[in-house]
Amino acid sequence: MSYDNDNIFAKILRDEIPSFKVYEDDYTLAFMDIMPQADGHTLVIPKFQAETLLDIPADELTHTMTTVQKVMSALKSTLGVEGVVLLQLNGTAAGQTVPHLHFHLIPEHLTKLSGHGAAMGDMEKIKALAEKISEAL
Repeated sequence: MSYDNDNIFAKILRDEIPSFKVYEDDYTLAFMDIMPQADGHTLVIPKFQAETLLDIPADELTHTMTTVQKVMSALKSTLGVEGVVLLQLNGTAAGQTVPHLHFHLIPEHLTKLSGHGAAMGDMEKIKALAEKISEAL
């Protein structure tokens, strides 16, 4: 694997690009998707340099999935939703647009999602949701 250190998520991890952070620990970062498929659409990424699920060691993946669980729980309680779509794409052939392993947590029914990366969201609304979700964590 040849990891691209210039991908947007690597830049977010280095604070070179701003993001609406929801949660961060030594191993992971959770932040709002600025092109959301539904209100509350959150991304969880490992700090480990992995492009796909096949590139991350099991112990690093365990940390990442623990954060996925925490964020999913916060989304459900904060937004009052019963279900959250968990989406993870591996490789451009599967629709992955950023070459850094990431998990989409989308608090909506699968049939109601807008297109993947289709349109920029309302930044003020996204910021407000990020603050609300972050408080729950």
